[in-house]
Amino acid sequence: MIYIGDEILSRVTKPARYTGGEFNQVKKDLKDVKVRFAMCFPDVYEVGMSHLGIKILYHKINEREDCYCERAFAPWTDMEELMRKNNIPLFSLETKTPLKEFNFVGFTLQYEMSYTNIINMLDLSNIPFLTKDRKREDPFVIFGGSCAYNPEPLSDIADFFVLGEAEEVIDEVLDIYIKWKQSKKNREEFLLEAASIEGVYVPSFYDIEYNDDGTIKRRIALKENIPDVIRKRYIKDLNESYFPEKIIVPLTEIVHDRIMLETFRGCTRGCRFCQAGMIYRPVREKKTDKLMELAEKLLKSTGYEEISLTSLSICDYSDIKNLVHSLVEKYEKDRVSLSLPSLRIDSFSVDLINEIQKVRKTGLTFAPEAGTQRMRDIINKGVTEEDLIKSVKSAFESGWSTIKLYFMIGLPFETLEDVEGIAALGQKVVDTYFSIPKDKRNKGLNVTLSTSSFVPKPFTPFQWESQDTMKSLSEKQKYLKEKIKSRYITYNWHETPISFLEAVFSRGDRKLTKVLIKAWEKGCKFDGWQELFKFESWMEAFSECNVDPYFYALRKRELDEILPWDFIDIGVSKEYLKKELKKAKEGQLTKDCRIACTGCGITQFSKEGNCFNGALFNKIQ
Repeated sequence: MIYIGDEILSRVTKPARYTGGEFNQVKKDLKDVKVRFAMCFPDVYEVGMSHLGIKILYHKINEREDCYCERAFAPWTDMEELMRKNNIPLFSLETKTPLKEFNFVGFTLQYEMSYTNIINMLDLSNIPFLTKDRKREDPFVIFGGSCAYNPEPLSDIADFFVLGEAEEVIDEVLDIYIKWKQSKKNREEFLLEAASIEGVYVPSFYDIEYNDDGTIKRRIALKENIPDVIRKRYIKDLNESYFPEKIIVPLTEIVHDRIMLETFRGCTRGCRFCQAGMIYRPVREKKTDKLMELAEKLLKSTGYEEISLTSLSICDYSDIKNLVHSLVEKYEKDRVSLSLPSLRIDSFSVDLINEIQKVRKTGLTFAPEAGTQRMRDIINKGVTEEDLIKSVKSAFESGWSTIKLYFMIGLPFETLEDVEGIAALGQKVVDTYFSIPKDKRNKGLNVTLSTSSFVPKPFTPFQWESQDTMKSLSEKQKYLKEKIKSRYITYNWHETPISFLEAVFSRGDRKLTKVLIKAWEKGCKFDGWQELFKFESWMEAFSECNVDPYFYALRKRELDEILPWDFIDIGVSKEYLKKELKKAKEGQLTKDCRIACTGCGITQFSKEGNCFNGALFNKIQ
């Protein structure tokens, strides 16, 4: 156990990041456990503690008497400096145990620009970076999460990946580990057993042969009886799946400091840029009664006064009106507020607005994604300008005056007219506000337009398309800024060099591991934080490793090219993605698959013949 005294904590910002001891933290007697699991998030505490997946897995593993799951996060630069100066290794929050003493060190991968933090955390833990250098007594380093669907950039670092929903897999992994630990077999023998679990990928058991042009020629299995294709794992019945009835309540403010009530997984909309909408199919809902039961238990066990209903598109929950009404009716007297993130502009209603504002009114966020109808059809957004104006008008009439609109620039087949359409749409929102009589609207209009740069992602119809150049993206940002005239509109944008590197690692291969390590050696970490981002150091790392980043970010792929992630089966077929790309080029829409099956392949994958277990889609008007 490591002692972190006041002389160190008093010298860092937000010392509560490192103390542990929060309400609902799990405590166990180490003599009673056979497996110690360090649940790691490669970012600061307040970001990691806002991630629902960590909360679910932390409590699920700790439900087992033979296992103890503890947490670790990336220390901020001030704390890291003191740790290195005082020879303090990275430690868990619960028992202050060095991570090197754990059996598993598991990272969730939510963002490509956190990869150097993984290297840094392993270094702070004195754990060898590469799987080939680890000894039997070293922890097994495992990865999961959405970015794990292209595991190759981290393939030399990972002992194995969990592809899909880890609740389905983790008990099987822990069970075989306990047997292996007692057997005294070597690490490779454990990994061979792990590779037999569906959803587990052990990259060291495969080799890659490349063509002269740098593209992949073939994958080669180095062991017998290991799978050629890795099928993702997913929970069949979300109602019966594990969800904690109490969660840790942080001692300091975090990004999402509230109860997150997961209503359903998956999405049926089919937006062509959206990876989550493809990899999390099929859609599976929790019943309203189950959600009401969980809400009551979580409110009692945490003391929170806000519930956020989470999903990829919350208003697509088939019983959303009843759920919102039931929660508000039950908890309004206790001043418990309700928030609905990720609102679609075609699934919004005055009734819903009026329900969620009864306790506390916050800003509203919509995601039109593109400024013109042509572009929205290309990306299969399935919403119109009329939908947006109708929604914001309802919001303004119901008392809202702060509206946020999210867009992307640099989308495939985009023109400057499409970019200008973002400014025009923002102005129409302002005009809508002023079209409402003064006595029927609140004061203080604030419309925020935010643009992110498009990043082509694996398992989407746009996975073959190139990213826009940094120069072009910067010019579009400047052009858009010039087109915004209203003083009521604020424009925010993401820096293009960060988006460029995100694109590199999003579609990268095994050659990038050495670049990651080289960039870390040059001081790169917290790359998603603009104040710490070192683009020149990154470019030096690529050059010194003789790796061309433009090959990954800006190169358009051929449809018959072998992609680094082609060996993973997410249930959505490659042929379906190709058809969707063709329809994008032609500006054709694909209907919501809650209305009728669009043939993506998930019904064959699930072998259930039906990809949606809720009621028929009840579109909110």
